[in-house]
Amino acid sequence: MSPTGQKQRQRQVVVSEYLPMPFIDRLSEKCEVVYDPDLYGDHTRLLQAVSEADAIVIRNRTVIDQALLAAAKRLRVVGRLGVGLDNIDLKACSAAGVHVIPAIGANAVSVAEYVIGAALVLMRGVFGMTPSMLRGEWPRQGHAFGRELAGKTLGLIGFGSIANEVAIRAGALGMVIVAHDPHVRADHPSWQAARRVELARLLTVSDVVSLHVSLTAETRNLIDESAIARMSPSTVLINTSRGGVVDESALAAALREGRLGGAAIDVFQEEPLRTESASTFAGIDNLLLTPHVAGNTAESAARVAHVTVEAVLDALMRAL
Repeated sequence: MSPTGQKQRQRQVVVSEYLPMPFIDRLSEKCEVVYDPDLYGDHTRLLQAVSEADAIVIRNRTVIDQALLAAAKRLRVVGRLGVGLDNIDLKACSAAGVHVIPAIGANAVSVAEYVIGAALVLMRGVFGMTPSMLRGEWPRQGHAFGRELAGKTLGLIGFGSIANEVAIRAGALGMVIVAHDPHVRADHPSWQAARRVELARLLTVSDVVSLHVSLTAETRNLIDESAIARMSPSTVLINTSRGGVVDESALAAALREGRLGGAAIDVFQEEPLRTESASTFAGIDNLLLTPHVAGNTAESAARVAHVTVEAVLDALMRAL
């Protein structure tokens, strides 16, 4: 009971995208939960649902903008099941006193393993031989069997927690690690895992370039035609960060013309990737395309859900 003798109002949490039931149950132990995994797709219902919400738990399809904040007068917490914040108006949230909680670090291992796996596949270049083998062919003749990662240089653009995990694994494989991140101070201990270089130098010396940056005005089309021109024709590019960081048309042209050694792209300017956009990449062999799943494993999904739910509950309880 409150000091006035009135029963305290139970906190309400809206979950507008998929969350496994054990974590819905965990939220329900402390709060009233409104769960609809398709709510993000119906803007009118979404605004109605958040009218009494103290918190909302989302993935990357629910847009937290001024219209939603205006409808959600009680909203104090946004729990993001992931780390990307492109779908959240952070300035508007700050002005409204809404605390945004991403699941920082929870999917870092999954993304790091994706990057290393993609680098191995693209550098070696032999894992697309199954169809030929099944046709009874024996495609050994004239094939160089690709390249090893050992001794090659990995360039990390952005050097946060995920890039650090990539650096640890690449170092264990015998790679030389260089990185560029103007937002990480020069004396930060993370630089023990990589040599700090300027972006132009990184593009020039790297055999594998992996992107780990947010999408901002500064990073949009960061990898454009001029950036690609700095890379060796044998360089492999991997993007698990955000669509829009890579100029997709420039990348496709470079791959077709033999000006890059290969690419793995998990994120796109337009998501889902529609047929017209996908046609940009049609007919390119040294290319891996995946649907924004680099951070999605059974283990990371459980970690992301646990970290987010517990952080949301903690924030709401502290607000009592």
